[in-house]
Amino acid sequence: MTDQDHPTTSVTPWFVQFTAFKVDPAWRRLPQGARADGREAFAAVVDEYSSSITTWAYSGIGLKIGADLLLWRRGIDPKPMQEMTARLLTSGIGCYSEISYQLFGYTRPSVYTRRPTSQEQAIDLNDRQTYLIVYPFSKTTDWYLMSRDARQGMMNEHMRVGHEYADIRQVLLYATGLDDQEFVVAYETEDLPRFSQLVTDLRATEARRYTLRDTPIITAIHRPLREALALIG
Repeated sequence: MTDQDHPTTSVTPWFVQFTAFKVDPAWRRLPQGARADGREAFAAVVDEYSSSITTWAYSGIGLKIGADLLLWRRGIDPKPMQEMTARLLTSGIGCYSEISYQLFGYTRPSVYTRRPTSQEQAIDLNDRQTYLIVYPFSKTTDWYLMSRDARQGMMNEHMRVGHEYADIRQVLLYATGLDDQEFVVAYETEDLPRFSQLVTDLRATEARRYTLRDTPIITAIHRPLREALALIG
């Protein structure tokens, strides 16, 4: 069995997108009233799709260049997400925006654990923590050519470290064959230095040798959508 084999547990997957928008500086030169109307037009599209797509907003201003606004979206069908994205790009401030980062994947049970921990069930929650860190992730070919037992042993070490930081939530999405990366990894925390220490500890585990890619890293702060839009100007 490899990481990409389907586990026996049958669970309906969530389809999840992290979409970052970069806003043209020309937007801030528009009259104040036009900008207020444009922000509301954008927010109205998010509201319109709320029955089928749950959306959480984040601001990356001052944290990640090119991530003025980050939307974390969750649904059961990617088609409405595509339609919603098209609408956003032609509505208000969206007309002055481009997608700078797009990470997409779906959820499924891990092949390395018998049951998900509370940390790993964050995708099912509707409350969000203050800070979000999200990035693409891929393993090396050598990782997949190892035996199942060898990989399980290294993942056990990896998970033991993670369990020492039980206050930090994790979301793991699968994207092999769907995008350039194999996984999308997201963390939520109330303490950025503590999260940084978690990453430092994880990088000292044996499994780190088999990381092919884990950048770019996007850090953003959770805010109500209209508040995040107001920060843009």
